[in-house]
Amino acid sequence: MIMDIYLGIDTSNYKTSVAIYEPDSDSFVADIRRLLSVKEGELGLRQSEALFQHIKELPALTEKAFSAAKDYSLAACAASIKPTNADNSYMPCFLAGEGVARAIAASNNIPFYPSNHQAGHIMAALHSADALDMLESGFIAVHLSGGTTDILNVSYDKDSIIDIKPISASLDLKAGQAIDRVGKMLGIAFPAGEELERLANKSDQEFNIKPYFKDGCASFSGLENQCEKMLRNGESKEDIAKYCISYVTEAIILMAESAIKSTGRQKVLFSGGVTANQYLREKAKERLFCVFGSPEMSGDNAAGLAVLCYLMHKARNKL
Repeated sequence: MIMDIYLGIDTSNYKTSVAIYEPDSDSFVADIRRLLSVKEGELGLRQSEALFQHIKELPALTEKAFSAAKDYSLAACAASIKPTNADNSYMPCFLAGEGVARAIAASNNIPFYPSNHQAGHIMAALHSADALDMLESGFIAVHLSGGTTDILNVSYDKDSIIDIKPISASLDLKAGQAIDRVGKMLGIAFPAGEELERLANKSDQEFNIKPYFKDGCASFSGLENQCEKMLRNGESKEDIAKYCISYVTEAIILMAESAIKSTGRQKVLFSGGVTANQYLREKAKERLFCVFGSPEMSGDNAAGLAVLCYLMHKARNKL
């Protein structure tokens, strides 16, 4: 019997990602990602450069994904066509993935399901944590990345599967931006998260962090300024890295606690690349009733979109 498979494509400002999901075995036939190339000393890419790199990478990644899926039948395609579900949400880099997914869907006479990058992150975290049933009761989602520090109210929607409404966001810098900026001042290549964590793990300092916090939102610009001051004062790179991660952790937990109080929801899901950090995971679990996606599914990926593609197709066709 030939099994149906579902394609997801994500072309963020960090990675080109292609994934194929096979629901009968609840597994991924392919999950392929390629980090975009960023020049040394830079903190990301212009949209034109990101779009160009996606256009270059997608054919080979798509070919590789389908080479592992020769004995399956493609039932539907999905892609992130914008960063979030907000009406004014837009980034040109997502045009690359949308175009390829639409072309594949049209040539195979199968449905194309548009979604967004944020929904893909949340679905990847839910699936990898074996927590898709959280959609039934709803939950608070914490989405942390280089471009997003959002606290969200998530519930089930019969058409899009996942309904996302914003609760709060950072007041200035995003958590990932702050981490990358501190990483740059410490001589760490972009993206800085993994190396900054390795440095922080060498520090035995404990900091009493009090982030600037207003109306459920935290500020991260003060973190950058404090780390610059610590560097000027000759403090070790390890201690600066530990301070940075400690600050981000405390700020995010405060934002999540505020959302719990305002919504009455108790369950919290963490998603996004920043949430791969083990210190954040340990501290959050001490204070919150929370679930994390696996570290492998925390960064940018198309796996969540492939799962979402299946669930949307199932709902609309009553499979």
